[in-house]
Amino acid sequence: MGTELTEIFTRIEHSRTADEVVQQIESLILEGVLRTGDKLPGERELARQFEVSRPILRDALKALEVRGLLVTRHGGGTFVADVIGQVFSKPVIELISSHRKAAFDYLEYRREMEGVAAEYAARRATADDLALLDTIMARMDAAHRNADFEAEAEVDVEFHHAIGESAHNIILLHTLRSCYRLLSEDVFQNRLLVFTLPGARESLLEQHRAIYAGIAAKDPAAARKAAMDHIAYVEQITAQAERAGDWRRVSRLRRQQRSDQSNN
Repeated sequence: MGTELTEIFTRIEHSRTADEVVQQIESLILEGVLRTGDKLPGERELARQFEVSRPILRDALKALEVRGLLVTRHGGGTFVADVIGQVFSKPVIELISSHRKAAFDYLEYRREMEGVAAEYAARRATADDLALLDTIMARMDAAHRNADFEAEAEVDVEFHHAIGESAHNIILLHTLRSCYRLLSEDVFQNRLLVFTLPGARESLLEQHRAIYAGIAAKDPAAARKAAMDHIAYVEQITAQAERAGDWRRVSRLRRQQRSDQSNN
């Protein structure tokens, strides 16, 4: 879910037209500062931050709504539209979820993209980027200590989101976000199953630490290798989790069949 935002908008210089307000909000969406579901401040507050009249602001918000970048909920405010969801349409998502090969193609694609993102992050991450990654790692450690699979899975996605943001490449950022959207919406049903395999949680945590260490040390080669090794491991453990799930299913059917036979 998005959050309500304050004080990220800056005073409009020069002629203070609706077009300049539009351009600033568009840039914030494009650069990943404004995310899907984020709520914009109220009209009075926005006009104050931009230092424009409310009629100019209304014109700008209307233009952005027409372009599909903002949505207004009656009595509820103005929000960033679900622009990322449109990268994978519902029919495509259904195809991906129902074809096993797509899951492995997804991980193959991610392995390369995650490597690039981590490398760029190691080169470009700012102090604020590193502070956010540090906070996420602390939450990941806490979820691991508490053996909270759901929390670990959520923080895992958030960690990779933050690396994509730290790479400071707009196309890479939105491409990766669309990929993570598939994880968040449980398109791949075995996402949590991997956390139940012996040793998997510990391995995943150490891999995330290695990626973070490479980025924090400003070591692009180490960060890239750690990220690609991580996704390679996820590919391996996903296949293992699927096999384990099949084994449990077959064992359960065998037991049920033999029980039924002995009762006849």
